[in-house]
Amino acid sequence: MFNQSTIGGFGNATTPSTANPMKDFEVTQPPDDSISSLAFSPATLSQNFLIAGSWDNNVRCWEIEQSGKSVPKSMQACGGPVLDVCWSDDGTKVFMAGCDKQAKAWDLASNQVVQVAQHDAPIKTCHWIKASNYSCLMTGSWDKTLKFWDTRTPNPMLSINLPERCYCADVDYPMAVVGTAGRQIIVYQLDGKPQQYKVLDSPLKYQHRCVAIFRDKKKTPTGYALGSVEGRVAIQYVNPTNPKDNFTFKCHRSNGAPTGYQDIYAVNDIAFHPVHGTLATVGSDGSFSFWDKDARTKLKSSELMEQPITRCAFNSNGQIFAYAVSYDWSKGHEYYNSSKKNYIFLRSCYDELKPRTSS
Repeated sequence: MFNQSTIGGFGNATTPSTANPMKDFEVTQPPDDSISSLAFSPATLSQNFLIAGSWDNNVRCWEIEQSGKSVPKSMQACGGPVLDVCWSDDGTKVFMAGCDKQAKAWDLASNQVVQVAQHDAPIKTCHWIKASNYSCLMTGSWDKTLKFWDTRTPNPMLSINLPERCYCADVDYPMAVVGTAGRQIIVYQLDGKPQQYKVLDSPLKYQHRCVAIFRDKKKTPTGYALGSVEGRVAIQYVNPTNPKDNFTFKCHRSNGAPTGYQDIYAVNDIAFHPVHGTLATVGSDGSFSFWDKDARTKLKSSELMEQPITRCAFNSNGQIFAYAVSYDWSKGHEYYNSSKKNYIFLRSCYDELKPRTSS
């Protein structure tokens, strides 16, 4: 199963080892600009497909073979930088949203693209919702609205005003979480129809950048992890049985220079393992880390890449961890280096994310 030992001198001979310090599988023909979004196909498809959205205005699709080889399948252009991508639950469509203020549905079989959503400002997030009595696309925008589209009609089935611009969101039915500017968190319950459940202030002092929902032992969505630009993650239960269940931890920070100063980097993305319930974080420092939130311990840290890691994703059965290495502009334009390539790497990860065994 996705066995790394099957390939000897795998990969692209031109890739410097410093660019791939973990010796992971390299996705062929990566995007030409920074990578904003990654998503694996749902479990309804027998093969693994990976899609990536980029600031080069394109969304690319690869088939990922068990050997670790990636086969470029198709590419679609959007009218501006792509900020988010997601799949429909049946795996037939990919949704793409971004700076052209639209979301589009890409039908993979026919290769046709149709517009399905419209906002008054760039769309930062898009998520497919599959409920028992409805299915729709949820889009969160910098126009301070959250909209729900059944994709067959030009008007949204529901539009909700947000307190501020949408910065991050996640959906795991029947729960949705949206993080906005001004450090606001809104939790929605999606049963029957989407409705606001709770408004919370962020437990983090600095702007949040990413959010991911986690489940309890019964596989029920029960809380979320929130990552901030100050190298910190908050684990928050929506209804904690004990207030001490909520906690924060530091990550993506340098080990402290002799001067006593520490470099602190943004947490760019968080993903929960679909089987183990452990989590991965990736940061502007150029590393990924695996964590067990229940044991409150770090399982693994990567070496540093040459550039920040902007996004990450697990495939549906948790065998593959994908992470995107590209500049996130966290140090401004003067640190942009056009000679540095963008990469997407694939790692066989199932065992590395097993929870810490309780002795």
